[in-house]
Amino acid sequence: MLTTFSEQLNALPPEPLQPEEGVREAAVLLALTREIDPRLVFTQRAQHMKSHPGQVAFPGGKWEPDDSSLLFTALRESEEEVALAPSEVELIAMLPQRRTRLGVKVTPYLGFIRPDLRLLPDPAELEAIFHVPLSYLLEPQHLIKKQVNVLGTWCWMPCYHYAGYTIWGFTLTVLVDLLNRVFDVGLSAEVDRSDLPTEIRQQFPHFPESKP
Repeated sequence: MLTTFSEQLNALPPEPLQPEEGVREAAVLLALTREIDPRLVFTQRAQHMKSHPGQVAFPGGKWEPDDSSLLFTALRESEEEVALAPSEVELIAMLPQRRTRLGVKVTPYLGFIRPDLRLLPDPAELEAIFHVPLSYLLEPQHLIKKQVNVLGTWCWMPCYHYAGYTIWGFTLTVLVDLLNRVFDVGLSAEVDRSDLPTEIRQQFPHFPESKP
């Protein structure tokens, strides 16, 4: 299965991309374990965080002026958040950039890691680290609709629900794009706007932006 990733994404080398001047940018790492049924690493943000408290995300964060590239950002943030040393990551691809609903441009990188690697959450930023098997994510029936809290309003959103964690929003769009690119499974992270309350539709007319 890991060979399939490498073959399907060989046209997307993990380049150390430079941020665009004047644009808020971030980078995340999609870390996939090297095993028969690979598992993808996710984090749950701490409840005390000012932005996206309690939400599921990939390791990563905002580009800082001292970062040499967005690839450096993804690896630095992953080491800070989950104690994943850059030397432990076999980089495979840089996925297409996407913007969050707040306008931050995010560059996702994909890399392989050892399955027995011990990852530790930084309590200042994270509540937990968890792994989801790729076999689970590839089953279309596991992509469901669930009510999630969006800026204090409950909305029906497409998501994966695994071991008590809900994967939705921007993280879901990046994940679904990866699965479709590699396995052509035809999954969709599109939101039915009729499932969004009026105040959310008015505040975010393009929420969530799920296309490159």
